[in-house]
Amino acid sequence: MANTIDLKGRIAVVTGGAQGIGRAIAERFIASGAKLAIWDMDKPLADKTAAALGQASKAYAVDVTNPESIEAAVKATLADFQRIDILVNNAGIAGGNAPTWELPIADWQRVIRINLDGPFYCCRAVVPTMIAQKYGRIVNIASIAGKEGNPNAVHYSASKAGVIGLTKSLAKELAQYDISVNAITPAAAKTAIFDQMTQQQIDYMLSKIPRGRFVNVEEIAALAAFAASEDCSFTTGSILDISGGRATY
Repeated sequence: MANTIDLKGRIAVVTGGAQGIGRAIAERFIASGAKLAIWDMDKPLADKTAAALGQASKAYAVDVTNPESIEAAVKATLADFQRIDILVNNAGIAGGNAPTWELPIADWQRVIRINLDGPFYCCRAVVPTMIAQKYGRIVNIASIAGKEGNPNAVHYSASKAGVIGLTKSLAKELAQYDISVNAITPAAAKTAIFDQMTQQQIDYMLSKIPRGRFVNVEEIAALAAFAASEDCSFTTGSILDISGGRATY
């Protein structure tokens, strides 16, 4: 950890925090002094991650496509930690690759439910407690695909573009409450999500990155830590790029 971000005393929720980008964010937050609620469908893996992170973290079984599951997780998290200061909407899937006209409708619906409906449901459930305490930081993990669109990934690209729109709208609604809402748009990182992609798709994404490599999950976590901090007090509704030069806006 090259730079220290002060998250001492803050309570953070990270969806999909058991592995990949979510785990890297969880590790960075813990190192920065936060306490952590890991919301993940894979409870055994989330428990393992929480155990590795220590007593400042706890795992919860949460299905982000189910509003009732999210509401129950909010209640349980508040009972355990009393506050929710930070929400990181990270849970997501790639959903495979196919041309739009060959993409199964079920695949489209599943990706939209997890990648777009999930962040909406989580924001809807967590925002009231942030308004009540007049403080909050929401960090949505979008993607460079949401800016540019990736061929043979219309469901993923559309879902992440939707997250960008959600971020901008919600930021305007919450600006008066000292609640910032920002999105991060990474280039691809080598995580389990690669297992859902063809090698051709992986090679395509790498070819678009001027840096000539995939982003490290620790680099994404560092940017998420800033966006989750008190220092991120005036930046809201912003799309924080971490695409290795692929996007310049």
